[in-house]
Amino acid sequence: LVISIEPKQLLVLNKQCKYCVGCDLIIVKKKDIESLMLECFPQLNSDSIENQYLVMGTVDRKYWQKVKKQSVQPPDFVDKVDIFKDIWNFEVIPAGWYPSE
Repeated sequence: LVISIEPKQLLVLNKQCKYCVGCDLIIVKKKDIESLMLECFPQLNSDSIENQYLVMGTVDRKYWQKVKKQSVQPPDFVDKVDIFKDIWNFEVIPAGWYPSE
């Protein structure tokens, strides 16, 4: 996962995610991403972190391993990112009776 963190910081998380073939969706829990981000950047404020980042896409594993071994210029790296077409947020609504509106 390639994450853009304000101001002007890119983070690549080597995170295993679920993938739905039928929907073509990569699925990851927000709390998992945020806890890993806080480990990488302890100076981030955990209360306001959700407004400071955007999960923007993925990068090929072979390219990521190459980047770990040698320095790459930011424009070259961004060209290799597969940008997500859309980002969806799902909320779990507990089962139960709710008003019709």
